[in-house]
Amino acid sequence: MLTFAYIMDKNYDDIEHDSQNEEFELEQVLRPKLFSDFEGQNKIVDNLTVFIEAAKQREDALDHVLLHGPPGLGKTTLANIIANELNVNIKTTSGPVLDKPGDLAGLLTNLETGDVLFIDEIHRLSPVIEEYLYSAMEDYKIDIVLDTGPNARTVQIDLNPFTLIGATTRSGLLTAPLRARFGINCRLHYYDQIILKSIVNRSAGILNIPLKDKAANEISGRSRGTPRIANALLRRVRDYAQVKGDGVITNEITQMALTALQVDKHGLDEMDNKILTAIIDKYMGGPVGINTLATVVGEESGTIEEVYEPFLVQQGYIVRTSRGRMVTDMAYKHLNKPKNNPGQQEIF
Repeated sequence: MLTFAYIMDKNYDDIEHDSQNEEFELEQVLRPKLFSDFEGQNKIVDNLTVFIEAAKQREDALDHVLLHGPPGLGKTTLANIIANELNVNIKTTSGPVLDKPGDLAGLLTNLETGDVLFIDEIHRLSPVIEEYLYSAMEDYKIDIVLDTGPNARTVQIDLNPFTLIGATTRSGLLTAPLRARFGINCRLHYYDQIILKSIVNRSAGILNIPLKDKAANEISGRSRGTPRIANALLRRVRDYAQVKGDGVITNEITQMALTALQVDKHGLDEMDNKILTAIIDKYMGGPVGINTLATVVGEESGTIEEVYEPFLVQQGYIVRTSRGRMVTDMAYKHLNKPKNNPGQQEIF
């Protein structure tokens, strides 16, 4: 007999699952499907357009593509757009998932001529899988070892010409042989506020949300140069407009929502300010090692390096030195804290 507590837990799990599905579906709706809908990264888009058109004219598979840059800039979206522009199918997987050669062989052998295989987080591929990829990328062949010991034998499988698109937030972790096999290398950069405002307006139109111009400015200005964050903030501000207002996203509603979400005027959230405050209050502005800093703020060092630090460095709040991380004068001004570290005066 099911207990009441079990039923309640199951209901809560179902509600949470439905909510996650709704968020995922919204993200899929907001993703551009073609280059004509994609805003920003103009040089990358222009180059890819030429490469794709040339491949279509030759009736050949597009060369392998490496997309790298900070999270949320559109690597997955670009991979899907490339497949759409080529009019081919795309199969999606991620580096950590591919742990057996058989898994990779299954994916590759099911690809039709010209199809796209998209591997997210490609820097997390195991060395064994990476070795199998080399011949697949270069010669469109894969060698599978059957059995072990004296009965071991190699079977070579011919593959249809395909395009591998790899996405990574940490291109420095890719091995040199793997990186060299990508003929097209694209680094995505942060977006400026004008493009982000256009993206926010487009998303508001798709979701049928009334959005005032000042509110669009406010959301785009606090989005850390990242479309994913811009769309996430838009959806959260929409919730506030729906509950606290009349459904229209005004500047007042936006200010209220973003204040509640602890996103300040410069786009820094609670963790960003926590990192800056920890360096200033506990280490007199630095330098401090990344592992020590991660322990103090209660976050993984890899997350700080990949998610928070790039924006803080780009905006000039933090500098990396050989001795560790240090804050700049801008961080003191941002937090309204006095600068009392004489050692930092000499460095800056």
